[in-house]
Amino acid sequence: VAAKEGWANVPPGTRTSLYSNPEYQKAAPFAKLTLASIDSADPNHCCVKPVPYVGVQYVAIPEFQGIGTAVGQQFSAALAGTTTADAALAAAQASTEREMKRAGYIK
Repeated sequence: VAAKEGWANVPPGTRTSLYSNPEYQKAAPFAKLTLASIDSADPNHCCVKPVPYVGVQYVAIPEFQGIGTAVGQQFSAALAGTTTADAALAAAQASTEREMKRAGYIK
């Protein structure tokens, strides 16, 4: 992915070694925050208010990883300043809806 799309577009959370890569750190100023968030995720206390379930963000459908990658790339672009936050949110919503429709979850 890095060679084709650039280091800032490597999907976060895929490999721990990514966060110690100097090229990724330079291209992705959000890397330390992302790793800290992953490391501090507590599946037993996932929300601010008490909830009747455990777990961190995950939906058990085959499309979840691809949707997460696409959304993450949009947010990365906003953080890198190549798009606005509003545009990234709109693009993330559109790509998620498109994939969910393609997979037959929504009409």
